[in-house]
Amino acid sequence: MNYSNILYEKKGPVAWITLNRPQVLNALNPATFLELEDAFKEAEADPEVKVVVVTGAGGKAFCAGLDLKEIVDKSPMEARELSRLGHRVFKLIENLSKPVIAAVNGYALGGGMELSLSCDLVIASEDAIFSQAEVNVGVTPGWGATQRLWRMVGVRKAKELVLTGDRITAVEAEKIGLVNKVVPPDKLKEEAEALALKLAEKSPVVLRIAKEQVNQSLENTLSAGLDYEAELWSLLFSTYDAREGVKAFLEKRKPSYKGE
Repeated sequence: MNYSNILYEKKGPVAWITLNRPQVLNALNPATFLELEDAFKEAEADPEVKVVVVTGAGGKAFCAGLDLKEIVDKSPMEARELSRLGHRVFKLIENLSKPVIAAVNGYALGGGMELSLSCDLVIASEDAIFSQAEVNVGVTPGWGATQRLWRMVGVRKAKELVLTGDRITAVEAEKIGLVNKVVPPDKLKEEAEALALKLAEKSPVVLRIAKEQVNQSLENTLSAGLDYEAELWSLLFSTYDAREGVKAFLEKRKPSYKGE
């Protein structure tokens, strides 16, 4: 499918989804959200795709957040619909059965930072800047930061970032747990691809279940989460891949997974 606001490219087992509005620092609008939704659904349905990487075009920004022209004249009901649209797309990313890596280049502001929060892993260039900047333009985060951010960095730090709108560097983001790894700008795509290919070698069944176990822990009590973990762990023993992985280890050979 041809897109106007994003690029979709398959490189082996990896699907690359690139926000492609560099003239507005890859800002998000409803049309871009709908294209993202379609692209992630395409990646989900494609058995050849094992991992998805999302990044931004142009070098200056991963995503500068909401295109503010979209909300100048919004009514409360229209604003709610825009918030729900963002929630729907970011929840799709968060719950995708395949790992999603954010390769963050330049600015990740407001909704751009919220996009990274919905991804499983984040690789950031040394020049990346993160901020929940909404308070600086008279609004609050509307696409998940007030719910996801504190789960990653703790309540105090989340409140600091949301209430001040301050910008933090990639290095500080790594220190507080927002970023997995910081790399030189010219190595960002290379590092993201290396991580994606590393994940693509794993069993897709195991990756899907492991991701679901961790995601559910954020919504459950410890006791309920442990029960859920046990159920999914035991379910793995009905799969070819679990048996193959154990046998390969015992036989000192590389496993040959089938995704079943």
